[in-house]
Order: sequence, then C-alpha cells, then structure tokens
Amino acid sequence: MEHKATRRSGQVLLVWGLLVAAANLRASLTGVGPLLDRVQDDLGLAPAVLGLLNTLPLLAFAALSPMVPRLAARWGDERLLGGALVVLTLGIAVRWVPSAVGLFAGTVLIGAGIAVGNVLLPSLIKRDFPTKVGLLTSAYATVMGGVAAVASGVAVPISEVAPGGWYTALGCWVLIALVAVVLWLPRMRTAPAAPREARGPHRLPWESGLAWAVTAFMGLQSFGFYVVVTWLPQVFQDNGLGAAAAGWMLFLFQAVAVLTSLAVPGALHWARDQRALATICSAVLLLGYLGLLAAPELAVLWSVVLGLGGGACLVLALAFLGMRARDAAGAGALSAMAQSIGYLLAAVGPVVFGLLHTVGSGWRAPLVLMCVAAAGQTVVALVAGRGTVRPETWAGLRSPGAGS
Repeated sequence: MEHKATRRSGQVLLVWGLLVAAANLRASLTGVGPLLDRVQDDLGLAPAVLGLLNTLPLLAFAALSPMVPRLAARWGDERLLGGALVVLTLGIAVRWVPSAVGLFAGTVLIGAGIAVGNVLLPSLIKRDFPTKVGLLTSAYATVMGGVAAVASGVAVPISEVAPGGWYTALGCWVLIALVAVVLWLPRMRTAPAAPREARGPHRLPWESGLAWAVTAFMGLQSFGFYVVVTWLPQVFQDNGLGAAAAGWMLFLFQAVAVLTSLAVPGALHWARDQRALATICSAVLLLGYLGLLAAPELAVLWSVVLGLGGGACLVLALAFLGMRARDAAGAGALSAMAQSIGYLLAAVGPVVFGLLHTVGSGWRAPLVLMCVAAAGQTVVALVAGRGTVRPETWAGLRSPGAGS
C-alpha cells in the first residue's frame, strides 16, 4: 500500500513537472511582439532585424528537433529536458541584459531550449502515461497556450511600470523557468539513463507515409497559427478596426483556442480514431479564413472561429505524436520529424504572407493562400488521424531495436 502511494505521489510530481515545463515553451516568445516598437526605439534596429526575434526561435526548432532523439539516447530524456530548461532559463536571463547582443543571444538560447522541450514532452507522456496521451497532451497544450496568451497581454503593462521597461518585461519570465528547473532536478538525479540498445529506434521515420501525414498536419497548423498571431491584427486594422481593438481580437483568438483545447480530451476519449475530429476542426479553420476573405469586418466572429479550429488542431497535432507511435522512442522520433518540418513551415509562413500582401497590395492573395493551406490540412487529416507508424519504416534500421 505504501509503495502504491509513493508511486502515485511520484506520478503527480511528474505531471506537475511536465506542466510547469510546458508553461515555459511559449511565454518568452509571445511576449516579444507587443514590445517590438519599444525595442526598435531603444536599440535603433531595422524592421528586418527585428523580425529575426520571431524567426530565430522557429529556425532553431526546425534545426535542432531532428537531433533530440539521438541526444536523448545518449543522455536520457530526464537529463536532456533538465538541461534544456537550464539553457532556456539562461537565455531569458541573458535577454534581460540591456543590449542588442544580449537580446539576440538570449533569443537563440531560448529557441534551443524550447526545441528540446517540444520534442521530449510528447515522448515522456507516451512513456509514462500511455493510456492518457490525449488528456495530458491537452493539459500541457492548454497550459502552454494559456501562459502564452497572458504573456502577450501583460508585456506592455509590465514594461510601463517596472524598472528597466521592456527588458524587465522580457526577463521576468526567468522566474517561472527557475521553478521548472527546480521541479525537474529530482528527476535528473534519480532517473537512470537507458542503455542505447533498450531505447528502440531513434532515427526519423522518413519512409513512412503516415509519419509524413502527421508531419504535414503539424506543419500546416503551425503555418496557420504563426501567420494568424503575426498578421491578424493588421488585417483587421486595414479593414477599419482600431489598433487597440485589433490587439484584443488577437487575445480573443488565443483565449478561445485555450478554452477549446480543454474540450478535446473528451472527444478523443469517445472517438474510435481521430480522422473525423481532425477533419472537422481543419474545416473550421478553412471557414474562418474564407470568412476573413469575404467579410473581414466581422472581426469578433472570425477571431472566435479561428480560435475554435486552431486550439483543437494544436492539441490534435501534439496528440498524434504519441498516438501514432508504438512507444516512447517512436514518439520522440516522430515528434522530431514533425516539428522540424512543421516549424520550418511556421518560420516561412508569416514572411510569405507578408510578401504576398506587398506584391498584391491587399489581403486577398494572402488569405487565399491560407484557404489553400487549410484545405490541404483537411485532406491530410484523413490520413493522420488513424494508424501507427510501423517500425520497419524507420529509415536505416533493420530491426525495431537497432541502434546507431
């Protein structure tokens, strides 16, 4: 009885550790956008250089994600995630230094730390809670999105009242990062490193059609999300909404997305597979983009619709990483593949969207692009929502347990 209670207590602490780690995976990024004008005024940076503050982390995600399974095989998931949280904490602290060098160096470190956390959280959930993948994925996506929404909302007020201005508004998130490190330290000390041969495949499943479908779903929803958080306020402003009201529409989008993510576990529980749910939620996104194209003045309606579809699709994309894999090692490798391609798409999305707006002198061409992307996501959902990536499709491996 005592052993069971100890084990349950350990699982509760693990869940808390995972959720606090998740709370750090977006807040230090979403708080940047509202402060860009202040950063530009203080440091005298060109707009193109400022754009790197949003692009660099996404490029770090794309570049580092494929390396995470190999690093985890060497160091162990717990130690690697703990190290990533330390790097993330250091990055936030460095960004508190009042200089352009500190700002960009810290951003690179933050991107590196988050990239590792992005890949490892689905793997750890699959390993330690294989029967609750949907529930815990929704929980960590909700925490991640909720804290990110708060970060974007409080960035300007903090910069106006705190000593140090925008430096403090960016650096204050080091406190939550330190809490995550402290919560994760016991796991780093006590978790044994699994032998390489016992960890299963950690090369990426490039030869699997299902893995590519999951990757496409992840990439397309990331593409849409980062375009929306970057450009939605400007679309509304150019259609007659004030700057402050347009900012609140972005908050509304994020708030609805967070609330929607809470409802996904129930749908995952009763559904035999996720094809219908993923297709419907992707179609809701398509409806939102079509609405923006046809009647952009209905800002509240389309913010809500995009939040409904976007929040559900994010949870589904993350849940697929565990649900489509046989084990934790498979989930880690699938996560690395999906997130490397996905965040590469996310990085180019806002750039292409803005370029189309510049070339076409309006929002019609960019919004048509978003409709095409959402339609493609709807089709991909029919494949990504069912099945398991077979071990023999892990490129370069002759057997499921082979190492490299």
